[in-house]
Amino acid sequence: MSISMLISQSCRFQGRVRSCVVPLLTRLFTSSSSNMAKSKFEYVRNFETDDTCLRNCYIVVRLDGRNFHKFAEQHKFTKPNDNRALGLMSRSGRSVMEELEDIVIAYGQSDEFSFVFRRSSTWFKRRASKLMTHVASQFSSSYVFYWKEFFGEQPLLYPPSFDGRVILYPSNHNLKDYLSWRQADCHVNNLYNTVFWTLVQRGGLTTAQAEDRLKGTLAADKNEILFSEFDINYNNESALHRKGTTLIWEKRDETVIKRMKRPNEEEKDVPVTRSRRRVEAYHCDIIGEEFWEEHPDILEEDNC
Repeated sequence: MSISMLISQSCRFQGRVRSCVVPLLTRLFTSSSSNMAKSKFEYVRNFETDDTCLRNCYIVVRLDGRNFHKFAEQHKFTKPNDNRALGLMSRSGRSVMEELEDIVIAYGQSDEFSFVFRRSSTWFKRRASKLMTHVASQFSSSYVFYWKEFFGEQPLLYPPSFDGRVILYPSNHNLKDYLSWRQADCHVNNLYNTVFWTLVQRGGLTTAQAEDRLKGTLAADKNEILFSEFDINYNNESALHRKGTTLIWEKRDETVIKRMKRPNEEEKDVPVTRSRRRVEAYHCDIIGEEFWEEHPDILEEDNC
């Protein structure tokens, strides 16, 4: 029976189709639509792997630049540190945090960035693949989008790429140790690179000779080379280079001018102060306790 026949044959009350027809039509269309959505191919969904991250754990997504040594050479990055490239990495990291507000802290150095999702996060139903691919795609696209802001007219020769991994940390202690590990890695690598490129650029050594000179040296030896031969105190080098970049959410008051008209008064400009959450960058030590005591809202209680 057609829909028009069904309506015409239905009982009428005061010239209107009685409401009993509406549920019938709803069931008719719903049933039809549901059946149409099914197919014999739907079984392939059973091959999908359940990659839901364990509850009550911090989810860390770490990105690393793929073949960035070559990328840095071809784009003529300044050695040992290019502030344009580091600024672009930080801007891309901020873009990720602004898109995914459940990221409570991020840490970046060189060509890597780690993003920490709060342990109670339910974004993307805690699916590791969803979280990782979203972070990686947002970061990569932001790197390209903001390139000109940091590199001006220098062309981007080809699109960069970043690989990602997901790690779970069940406690505040574990998470802080992870971030400490990454900052310690920043210090070790930057100290080596600083001495290496100083030997090449100011000491006149070839890259092979500089590498040979630094074989087997400890941190104290490297500091001594910088100080005694080049009058460089490593501790006075930029904190951005030595400590990396830490991004966190902070509330900041900002004042804007609004045009307002009050009763029995003329319209005039009035300053209005409001509090907003913004992503702020720090170049400081996060291995000690001082940073965490100053920002107690980053970590959640361990007694989940």
